[in-house]
Amino acid sequence: MAAASHSAQSVDVLFVGSGINALVAAALLARAGRRVLLLERNDRLGGCIRTDALTLPGFAHDTLSTAHPLFMVGPAYATLGKALHEAGLVYCNTAAPTGVLLPDGRHQILWNARERNLAALGADGAAWSTALDDVGRQAPLLFSLLGNELWRLGTAKTLAGAAWQQGPQALSAFFGQAMVPARAWLAQAFADERTRALLAPWVLHCGLGPDAPLSALMAQVVAFTLEAVGMPMVRGGSVNLVRAFERLISQAGGRWETHADVAEVLVQRGKACGVRLADGRELRAGQVVCSTTPGQLYGRLLGAEHVPPEVQAQARRWRHGKGNMQIHLALGSAPQWPDAALSEVAYLHLSGGPDAVSRAVNECERDLLPAEPTICVAQPTALDPSRAPIGQHILWVQLPECPRFPRGDAAGEIDVAALAPQGGWTPALREAYADRVLAQIGRHLPTLAGITLARHVLSPADLPALNINLVGGDPYGGDCSLDQSFLWRQMPALRNHATPVAGLWHIGASTHPGPGLGGGSGVHLAQALGAM
Repeated sequence: MAAASHSAQSVDVLFVGSGINALVAAALLARAGRRVLLLERNDRLGGCIRTDALTLPGFAHDTLSTAHPLFMVGPAYATLGKALHEAGLVYCNTAAPTGVLLPDGRHQILWNARERNLAALGADGAAWSTALDDVGRQAPLLFSLLGNELWRLGTAKTLAGAAWQQGPQALSAFFGQAMVPARAWLAQAFADERTRALLAPWVLHCGLGPDAPLSALMAQVVAFTLEAVGMPMVRGGSVNLVRAFERLISQAGGRWETHADVAEVLVQRGKACGVRLADGRELRAGQVVCSTTPGQLYGRLLGAEHVPPEVQAQARRWRHGKGNMQIHLALGSAPQWPDAALSEVAYLHLSGGPDAVSRAVNECERDLLPAEPTICVAQPTALDPSRAPIGQHILWVQLPECPRFPRGDAAGEIDVAALAPQGGWTPALREAYADRVLAQIGRHLPTLAGITLARHVLSPADLPALNINLVGGDPYGGDCSLDQSFLWRQMPALRNHATPVAGLWHIGASTHPGPGLGGGSGVHLAQALGAM
């Protein structure tokens, strides 16, 4: 429903970009009576939510993101979920949201029921319950910090209430414990290597490594979430979530335009008043919202004369994190894992555990192709058979420890200099590394090569062409280390989602509460503009 032209008409709120946070905010604002307009430089809305026929006709691959547990437990779904389902959204789920397969064939599955997990974890069951019960007890404080704007009176009251109830020393101890790295916590808490290996890879999906502060807490939050809601995937592909948002927005009078590349945010008398597009058109708005990285907002869209030197300097220092690679496979038949129960698992990690993840992260951060990368294998057709022809399947493979600019190979097997003589990723290097990854999967799935009908590989260098915010193949909008999280995300000089320019707002993965499909910053914006 792209509008033909808006050049002569002002809107209340104009969005630059259309990822999950922009969709959430636009839907909430439109339903509150605001005139909204989304501008998307690509040929479709959705940002990192897209579904494509990447391999063969009839196979629907989620090109970037695929599962939505964070969305289901977030405030956006709590507010809009019913309307989205009425607009056509349908989720598929499984009793086995995640699992791990170790190099020697041992495995562990996380189920969506506490009793079943206690039985599966055996001697580690008590420690598992303790960890998740602690998350539950601290949920009001924890999810307030993770889900609300931090520079606001309500958050301060939440902290004060926790200090009053628990005592200052106990609250201080909670924050101290929250800084523990995952590798140290897993070693202390669990005796079974399989339990440690089950949780260790999940810190990568939070943009962290197992030795980073906060990574233990994030592993616990992930476990708590997956046990509570499983691993929901959209029936027919994640694009159907975008289509449901489009229906909500259009039904409320909102509009959007694709192939609309914004070149500049317009400012008059210190206030944002609209944008200029690359085709020369100028669109007017009462408020402008940019769902971008800091580099895009302060280095391209907003004139330097409107940006204080401190903000300019911090935007230049903004660090992007590890790159991602994806391998999409069309299979002629179901994969035959060593244990049939693994075929029910939505996200199956192939990993040697915390030390293996730590080693791969270290190699990646030294610009090396990891010798034994953590491999995430999602099985969408295990939940949703409609994504492939009858009897056939797809696999969604993610490598979250890819160097953005590889300089060598930790295994000493791939001649990076020969395959990429000018540096960076090339198609030849991309395919060579994908061959290694598929060979590692093939150790557990000997029939994989025989049942693979087609593959499509995306290196970190391919991702920015799909979404300009995936700088260097970083899917998280910036490194998620402590200095770029919480109060310091978007940047230390700024508060919440405000910018140095009145009427200009910044949302998306580069802002608090960070990456993922929760839609949190979209909710924050709607609250700031009085729509909730």
